Amino acid sequence: MNQDSKDCNHTPISSKEIQRKIDKYGCFIVLIEADDYLPAFAYTIGLYQKFNHPELIAFGLSTDQLGDLLNIGCAKITNGSSLTPGILYDNFIQNYKVQFLEVHKTYYSDYMGVTNLFYDTENYPSLQLVWPDKQSRFPWEIGFNPDWKFKQPLLDRNIDFKFYEERNLGVFTTKQVLEGKPILYVYHNEDGDWQFHSEEDPDLDDAKLVAFEQITLIDPSVNQLYHLTYNRSATRNSPNDPWIWEED
Repeated sequence: MNQDSKDCNHTPISSKEIQRKIDKYGCFIVLIEADDYLPAFAYTIGLYQKFNHPELIAFGLSTDQLGDLLNIGCAKITNGSSLTPGILYDNFIQNYKVQFLEVHKTYYSDYMGVTNLFYDTENYPSLQLVWPDKQSRFPWEIGFNPDWKFKQPLLDRNIDFKFYEERNLGVFTTKQVLEGKPILYVYHNEDGDWQFHSEEDPDLDDAKLVAFEQITLIDPSVNQLYHLTYNRSATRNSPNDPWIWEED
């Protein structure tokens, strides 16, 4: 394994080139840089094809570090090891152990798009590499560093709420939405506030503050906007239409 097995999805690459690197290195790694809202992440292509092993994905460090972690995993698999959920593994991060979680297929289209395209299916297994905080606590353990909570979305759970905020975070909507009108306009303000409305310019007198989770219960399809970055909006003409991202 070396740096040649890593690439970034900002640069188009052919399936033939991906296959060449799988044949040479054991896997191909897609690197996604962080933006002002979402953490960086990286994932593999080819482990399932070449070794009948789940693909790997990891979040929340620099793309160089994530690539190194996945290359270590790929090297272990190439040498005959099998990575298993719930087991502590060393030799990934100095002085710390990592674990793996089984990725729910609901997240494949959210985070593993190039792998889906390469295989032309979502019918393959995948594991998430999860790293601990400096006290060796994992995100699901009591006392885990709260500042790091949203650096690693846990892809084996929370399929009903994919956003990078707390479920009880206050978000803005209107009485019309609460009374049943569809959500057609979503705004993620530059300061991080979320707004969910049925009209493009709602009357401020109709504004309501509700828990974020209430919005996803009213309309689960808003989960498709989990990656709407700061100072962006999304609209649709009806609940049956796709969301269209727009600049604010």
